[in-house]
Amino acid sequence: MLGRLGRLAHRFRVARRGAAAVEFAMLALPFFALLCGSLEIGMIFVISSTLEDATNSAARTIRTGQLQNSGVSTASAFVNTICAQLSWLGSNCSSNLTVDVETFSQFSSVTAPNLVKNGVFTPPTNFSVGGPGDIVVVRAYYQWALMTPMMDGALQNVNGGKTLITSTSIFRNEPY
Repeated sequence: MLGRLGRLAHRFRVARRGAAAVEFAMLALPFFALLCGSLEIGMIFVISSTLEDATNSAARTIRTGQLQNSGVSTASAFVNTICAQLSWLGSNCSSNLTVDVETFSQFSSVTAPNLVKNGVFTPPTNFSVGGPGDIVVVRAYYQWALMTPMMDGALQNVNGGKTLITSTSIFRNEPY
């Protein structure tokens, strides 16, 4: 019996048929996890870049006084202005996007708030566009739901498997 088991083990060691399939099976899961993680990080970078551009473009309407003079200077209208440039994200842009617009007297008094505590995102409620010559800080926060399961530990900063993508624009309003 022991001799037969030894011969079987020897045949298994020297056999080469199916070696590629076995090696692929061992490497497929880490390879596809790495591939999905790379795509996820790339997607976050694209969203971050387009959010930055959309925030700066929408902030320009505040800086030049267009938003203040339009008579429709609400937070939801400002969110819609940003989401119009992020239309490729689909209809969930306005539900995942939060804006924070504050007015300050000096640039040195601007501080970054900590809106995520223990994994809970507390959306800001500020929307003060100011007047001519005022210093304004426009922040946009987009909650992106992570799709790659292993990325939760590395990127998750909001409960529910989400990461918070932030964009900020600081400027002094023009004399309009």
